[in-house]
Amino acid sequence: MFDFHKNHRNLVVTALVVFTTLSLGIAVLPAFQMQDYEPLPDQVGFTANEAEGLRVYVAENCMACHTQQVRNIAMDEVWGDRPSLPSDYYYSKKRMDVWRQSPSLLGSERTGPDLTNIGKRQPGKEWHLLHLYNPRTVVKASIMPSYPWMFEEVDSVLVKDNDVIVPVPDSYLDKKSNKVIATTEALQLVAYLQSLKQTPMPDASSIGFIPALKKEEQSDGGGASSAELDGESLYMQTCAACHQQNGQGLKGAFPPLAGSSVVMDTDYDFMVKIILQGYDARSEYGQMPGFAEQLSDAEISAIVNHERSSWGNNAAPTTESDIKRVRDFVMQLNQ
Repeated sequence: MFDFHKNHRNLVVTALVVFTTLSLGIAVLPAFQMQDYEPLPDQVGFTANEAEGLRVYVAENCMACHTQQVRNIAMDEVWGDRPSLPSDYYYSKKRMDVWRQSPSLLGSERTGPDLTNIGKRQPGKEWHLLHLYNPRTVVKASIMPSYPWMFEEVDSVLVKDNDVIVPVPDSYLDKKSNKVIATTEALQLVAYLQSLKQTPMPDASSIGFIPALKKEEQSDGGGASSAELDGESLYMQTCAACHQQNGQGLKGAFPPLAGSSVVMDTDYDFMVKIILQGYDARSEYGQMPGFAEQLSDAEISAIVNHERSSWGNNAAPTTESDIKRVRDFVMQLNQ
């Protein structure tokens, strides 16, 4: 009918119409529709520092190895409290201007872990700074490249009062007397990473979870299955990044748990308080965040029992009711 083999004008016009129609339907219209959404009620925008950190994140091409999208499948539960929504990207996905869309942050490859909720999973500033300086300082098997240009190694006498010192182990320094100082770009990038937290749903329908905490075991009677908390898995998910898998910690950054007097103490209240409230020992170690909102009493008990019975430690176990007692006491003090 169109005689495409003879009438090249019809061929070109038809191809142009098909191309234009598909482009509008598949690319242009969906792109405009994606702009028509609102932030969640409790969602907040970036501070000036965090916005600059986003710029550094894009400049360093972090999205080449890290995603920021929690898919609605079971295997993605480890990366967030819920599947991602368009509103989650309201502030980071605003168009730069009429002609330019914002840089894509979703990523398509997880060479490294998804960062959607990294500000909640790993809130400590010292950890992030160490991880940027040399990922192997905190994750021995990491394949992430180092970012030494974001830091300065100077003699300790040249350190200024407002400099942020990164607690780098001596083995990574040119001289033991030197100190590693974080640049403005490093601090901005860390501020952005710390801001990456999923906003809770307003209807409270999203239930927080930490994956890989439970292991299914068959009971002896009746073949019924029972789920019991796995303290080792809990520890690996929430504690091992800083205190290391072997409980040895990292000298100058994170204290060891193996042989720790705090862990081994017959009075475990102080240890539980640290897990609930966090601990600031800046003179010797980095600041530890509290996990009161992230972990239940049963989960904390499982972690404590794992730490008190591993790496040569041998201390009496705790129970969920023991943790609840300490939690109630801490809540009363904070009221």
